[in-house]
Amino acid sequence: MQIGVVGLGRMGANISRRLMRAGHSTVVWDASTAAVETVGKDGATTASGLADLVSKLSGSPRAVWIMLPHGKITEDTIDTLAGLMAPGDIIIDGGNTYYKDDVRRGKALAAKGLRYLDVGTSGGVWGLERGYCLMIGGDADAVRHLDPIFAALAPGLGTIERTPGREGRDPRAEQGYIHAGPVGAGHFVKMIHNGIEYGMMQAMAEGFDILRNRASAKLPADERFEMNMGDIAEVWRRGSVVTSWLLDLTAQAMARDEALEAFSGVVEDSGEGRWTVEAAIEEAVPADVLAASLFVRFRSRQEHTYAEKVLSAMRFGFGGHVEPPKT
Repeated sequence: MQIGVVGLGRMGANISRRLMRAGHSTVVWDASTAAVETVGKDGATTASGLADLVSKLSGSPRAVWIMLPHGKITEDTIDTLAGLMAPGDIIIDGGNTYYKDDVRRGKALAAKGLRYLDVGTSGGVWGLERGYCLMIGGDADAVRHLDPIFAALAPGLGTIERTPGREGRDPRAEQGYIHAGPVGAGHFVKMIHNGIEYGMMQAMAEGFDILRNRASAKLPADERFEMNMGDIAEVWRRGSVVTSWLLDLTAQAMARDEALEAFSGVVEDSGEGRWTVEAAIEEAVPADVLAASLFVRFRSRQEHTYAEKVLSAMRFGFGGHVEPPKT
């Protein structure tokens, strides 16, 4: 299949590459000419702008995948594409957009005969090799039409054991992608996914901070332990119940520098944690851990602990997020 890709940052470029590796063709554009040229050298058809990109898409319906930061840049891109595309065409937002914005956009585009899919995309900078976990919202027919695209981007079964009792269920879930529901549902599921991620990261970071501070002079001498953080992270990867990709990334960072001196301890939040807490408030659902993990990120911008350095190391590991440097 052919698809347009707008936004060639850490994830957009690799989405294009993964699709081309699977035999699909991509037409790409980004505000950065260098980014366009780089992906073009990998085999993509390059475009000089959105109008040029749409003109180079053949067949019907045409589809364009937008991989840009949420907010004005994505809003403006969708508005421009809406004026260039024809009824039945599909616009996909694969970024971390607020699901209520998706609902609004879906209605506006439907009035023009255009179809809109919101795709929560998880995989970060590792997606090219590992694949992307996809949570899709929107029209079922549009999702079905683009199934070859989603299947190519998803990780597939891999080496993960199959879950007993799933016989007869939608097979796409165990391939690494789902149709979560109507417009907005995809990004809502991804939003909660990222909220949970905050909590998991916080628990791990606090645990390592407790371990590291066991050598404190405030403790009785015979109860002080000098712990090797890198070794603990590594052994927990081997058969423990807290084994996870987050732990893998933590172990990698600690193998390079157990003290994590390269990280300032300032931890940003990209929006999904806030939106998750807002959804919990709307639904009157207690979310103690997720709320607390968000507030820790706020505090980290005022004072820093080893735990925040662990958080920062994990964010850099899975998403290439670079926090403010040490001062």
